[in-house]
Amino acid sequence: MPSYVNPEKCDGCKGGEITACMYVCPHDLMVLDEKEMKAYNQEPYECWECYSCIKICPQGAVTARPYADFAPMGGTSIPLRSAEDIMWTIQFRSGEVKRFKFPIRTTPEGSIDPFKDKPEAGDLENELLYNETELKTPKEVVNKKYELQEADVGQCWEDGICEPKYVNM
Repeated sequence: MPSYVNPEKCDGCKGGEITACMYVCPHDLMVLDEKEMKAYNQEPYECWECYSCIKICPQGAVTARPYADFAPMGGTSIPLRSAEDIMWTIQFRSGEVKRFKFPIRTTPEGSIDPFKDKPEAGDLENELLYNETELKTPKEVVNKKYELQEADVGQCWEDGICEPKYVNM
């Protein structure tokens, strides 16, 4: 089910021009009602159900009905994300609550150098990737040409009856 915003919990991210859910939505569905200063999903039927807006909302105002495979028959799922882990709270219709906590990082935040092994710019005409030393040659011909004879061309119908395409009259 698509995400929706509980207007009682939403504070419009304290009146900024762009809310967290607007910033993170990959389909640009979340918008801010400037009169009410509340966010909402402008096209729920277009929602990808990626849960990005739900995970990022600092007020926990955005929610979605979860898939039946992990919260059956109308339960709710509420993620709470920290810098190190994410905790999912699943509340079933019966009132039973289960919590699951998962790490989201394997390294300390900010410790990765994304340009560590990046090579310097090279020749743009070179077909080699930065980790290749030579260009591999194919073992067999990829674009092999086949000759078709007129007898090879035909048309088959769904009932399995095949007819030659060209019939000499």
